[in-house]
Parts: sequence; C-alpha cells; structure tokens
Amino acid sequence: MEKAIFGAGCFWQVEIDFANVEGVTATAVGYSGGEVANPSYELVCGGRTGHAEVVQVEYDPAVVSYDQLLDVFFEAHDPTQVNRQGWDVGHQYRSAIFYLTPEQHEAAVAAKARAQQNHRRPIATEITAAGPFYRAEEYHQRYLEKRGMATCRVPATSA
Repeated sequence: MEKAIFGAGCFWQVEIDFANVEGVTATAVGYSGGEVANPSYELVCGGRTGHAEVVQVEYDPAVVSYDQLLDVFFEAHDPTQVNRQGWDVGHQYRSAIFYLTPEQHEAAVAAKARAQQNHRRPIATEITAAGPFYRAEEYHQRYLEKRGMATCRVPATSA
C-alpha cells in the first residue's frame, strides 16, 4: 500500500470522493501543512495553525495509480480558487497536494499542468513536500457517511 495527501477544501466531501475510488483501501481526514503540532479542528478553522484540511489516502498501486488519484483530486474541487472552496473561506481550505516522494512531486507537477488546460483561470493548487499528517477528531472521520449523506458539495463557480 502507498499513501497520498490532498487538500481540496472541506475534507468531508473530499474523503467521500476518494473513498469511492476502486483501489483506495483507507481514508482519514486531518490536517497538514501547518506549524502547530497536534492541532485541533477549532484551531485549524480559526486560521491559527497554517494547516490545510486534508485527506490521507491509502491505496493499492496495483489497482489505482497516483496519477489516477491526481485526476480525482483535480475533478473533486475548483483548483482555481485561492484559500476557499464554495462557501468555505480561509487558508485551511486551500487546494494543496502534499507529496511524499520525488515521484509524487513529479506526477503532481505534470497533473497540474494537464489540469490547467481545462481552466481559464490559473490553478492555485500548491504542491508541497508533506510534513506531519495529524488525524482529525474521530467525529470528522467518515462524517457524511455516518449521517447518511452522499455529498455536501456546493455548486461550482465558473472555472
């Protein structure tokens, strides 16, 4: 199994998007890319940690490739928005790929360039070396699924 970390706005919807991909064996929502160890949801949402809401994806590369996960990532949100997705506004909702290997870095850069062809506005997705992943509080894990909801998606703005 391999891992990948993506930030694409509120982590609840993004977790569902990845959990439904064949070959994804586990997902966990959490925080990455900030300066505070073991941040809480309240601190992250308050914009005081520098973290993004992220989904850590564990996947079987024999079934689904990292490139395919990158395609899911770019389709799951509007990567042209800066520090927001829909009604969620703040640095914690930024579009980000946190790469774990040099190969993931190269693939992310290439995927961003490919995705740019589908957008008029520049893609704002940051591509950053992964730091620590902090698992979010348990009530956030599979949040929508636990509530019988299939989505919390907000209508997209024009790209």
